[in-house]
Amino acid sequence: MDWKIRPSRPEDAMALAEIYLSVRQQTFTWVDPGKFHREDFAAHTNGEVVSVCEAPDGKIAGFLSIWEADDFIHMLYILPEFQGKGAGSALLRSLPGWPLHAYRLKCLVNNRLAKAFYLAHGFHVIGRGTSSEGDYEELSFPSATAR
Repeated sequence: MDWKIRPSRPEDAMALAEIYLSVRQQTFTWVDPGKFHREDFAAHTNGEVVSVCEAPDGKIAGFLSIWEADDFIHMLYILPEFQGKGAGSALLRSLPGWPLHAYRLKCLVNNRLAKAFYLAHGFHVIGRGTSSEGDYEELSFPSATAR
């Protein structure tokens, strides 16, 4: 599929908040769904750089947010109908300096599909921890010069 990656715009806010809410509700089945709200998107991406992935028909397929100061991928969410079709890969490839730049992220242990996605893209586990949504693993994508 021919994905278009672009910076988020103010008019994307409602669609991105809906993606964030619906994908978390569908994916994080072990968390009380009452803990998820549309307003979370704005609060959780405050100060982050958000990129949007559009399908060829212009529909927003998903998004990625990074905290640039720490090269930290905070979120990568794709609507179920677009999962497994390259949208997430396109978002990763759009990261500044990819794949020569080191990035890291946290992935919930129970989110097995996401972990498999990141491992398939060259990330490896460097640590573990616990959050309000469950245990997580910290993953790192080493720069090409570090491999």
